[in-house]
Amino acid sequence: MGSLTALLEGFATAAQPEYLLYALLGVTLGTAVGVLPGIGPAMTVALLLPLTYTLEPTAALIIFAGIYYGGMYGGSTTSILLNTPGESSSIVTALEGNRMARAGRGAAALATAAIGSFVAGTIATILLTALAPTIADLAVTLGPADYVALMVVAFTTVAALLGSSPARGLAALGLGLFLGLVGTDTLSGQQRFTLGVSTLADGIDVVVVAVGVFAVGEALYVASRLRHGPVEVVPVGGRWFTREFWSRSWKPWLRGTFIGFPVGTVPAGGADVSTFLSYAAEKKLSKHPEEFGKGAIEGVAGPEAANNAAAAGVLVPLLTLGLPTTATAAVIVAAFQSYGIQPGPLLFTDNSGMVWALIASLYIGNVMLLVLNLPLVRIWVKVLQIPRPYLYAGILLFAALGTYAVNFVVDDLIVLLVIGVAGFFMRRHGYPVAPLVVGLILGPMAEEQVRRTLQISEGDLTALVASPFAAATYGVLAVVLVVATVVRVRGSHRSRALASPPSVK
Repeated sequence: MGSLTALLEGFATAAQPEYLLYALLGVTLGTAVGVLPGIGPAMTVALLLPLTYTLEPTAALIIFAGIYYGGMYGGSTTSILLNTPGESSSIVTALEGNRMARAGRGAAALATAAIGSFVAGTIATILLTALAPTIADLAVTLGPADYVALMVVAFTTVAALLGSSPARGLAALGLGLFLGLVGTDTLSGQQRFTLGVSTLADGIDVVVVAVGVFAVGEALYVASRLRHGPVEVVPVGGRWFTREFWSRSWKPWLRGTFIGFPVGTVPAGGADVSTFLSYAAEKKLSKHPEEFGKGAIEGVAGPEAANNAAAAGVLVPLLTLGLPTTATAAVIVAAFQSYGIQPGPLLFTDNSGMVWALIASLYIGNVMLLVLNLPLVRIWVKVLQIPRPYLYAGILLFAALGTYAVNFVVDDLIVLLVIGVAGFFMRRHGYPVAPLVVGLILGPMAEEQVRRTLQISEGDLTALVASPFAAATYGVLAVVLVVATVVRVRGSHRSRALASPPSVK
């Protein structure tokens, strides 16, 4: 009953006219930027993050939640009408949705994506409401060594299990951990790796890094691969709703929701894994398997629901444990930290009113997005036709202005340029950027918890694995790594076997 009462109080806050306006502004901005080609939710959130700094914390987080959900919604329009997924989780939507659009059923594809996102987002937010307080209560009982174990899990899974190359993921993580060391050591008061630059004495701002790798680096990478010529946008054709639309969509919506949410709550899960699992499930369960690859509506309904359910699932470890498990979650942590708020088990105690207003705004924003997306799809189509050179030049300008507005320090622009160029080369050579940001955010926290553990144990290293929770966590991590390695090796052997020609006797 306590959680229900707190949620109702959150609705009372979020339903105030001022906060409703902020929620509307957030979902509109998130959708408008997220619908642009080649821009995923992480880049949307990072690009618009500086806009929230002039607001008080509750208003800022409400508008930020709208940007987050709006960015997730906007990606489906780009995937369906332009065949340009903003991130890997939208690949499946582009695969089936674009074929539906080219077959004259673009309206049905957009409708099932929008309604599926609404259904999944609402159910997943209900599950978040039910689970988050319980997990937060359990997390309060954890000690420093237990948090070190959780952070090691986050480091390992994000760096080694996401992406095609564990070595490149670990290299990106190492760079992020190094950037996290830059600044003044809180224990000794000595400056570390500042190169004599006074601005770096306070450390490298997470916002500058997030905007650098996600906005500047990504814009440079996409711009370097641009093809000149007009953008081909498939016209929105066909009927929005038919009886067949409902009969073939509602089950995939529910299945995608209950696949996406649990996958999103675990490290190395996220929307990428959930969308492909949902697509595989729908292909196996569909009564029309021959349509897959040619524009099956189930192939849009299920993955889009899984994508948005996973987005809510990611908020569970973020709000309760303070652990970002995806690139977008890492930027959200940066948004909290910019206001001196640390996500974690004490969030529901120290900032109860704010966090429940944030959760309530997710429900409200979901409704707003459904109302906005279907009637305004013609406007989003016009946005898609912005010439690419103007689009990415505008992104770079907006990123620079937003970064300067954070601290009004010119040195931040130099750091932004360096990080942006580094992000460009990372993308070009296949190094994932998510481990870099996660390492930058969690590195100082992990260092603090390791020091606290060793101080309590008087330097005994076995204290890091002595607690039952920490030992169990490391054991589960070891099992996951072994299974992932076996699957990866078998997959590589199978690929080689298929690629090699049969021997001739």
